[in-house]
Amino acid sequence: MRETDEHYLERAIRLAVAGRTSGDAPFGSLLVDADGRVLIEAHNTVTSDNDITAHPELKLARWAAQNLDGPKAATTTLYTSCEPCRMCAGAIERSGLGRVVFALSNDQLAELKPGAGWPVVATDGPFLPDKARAAVAGYYR
Repeated sequence: MRETDEHYLERAIRLAVAGRTSGDAPFGSLLVDADGRVLIEAHNTVTSDNDITAHPELKLARWAAQNLDGPKAATTTLYTSCEPCRMCAGAIERSGLGRVVFALSNDQLAELKPGAGWPVVATDGPFLPDKARAAVAGYYR
């Protein structure tokens, strides 16, 4: 942990408390640039927005992808009260953020949520890979 990380993690935790106080799940995040400026912050609004994707980490990753160029995004740090879930981690990777610092791990969170977890969804495939490949071929050049 870097010297300034604690300050921003404490802010993320305060955002989580604000989310819980407003009736949402207790998760908060902020995005900080290389100069220490807070660019954007959010708390979980899954319940109030009736949107299963309204995690603060995903909101910040989406904002970064829309508002920062690649080199700028790579210099940012996302501070979050809890380790990002798989959905958010994927968005963070795609948005090009430079670093993530979290206060509570997913394993530690699981200890606070006995019996919680998500069902495993069965997946099948690949099927028709040649046809699917034809739809994608040449796009990434």
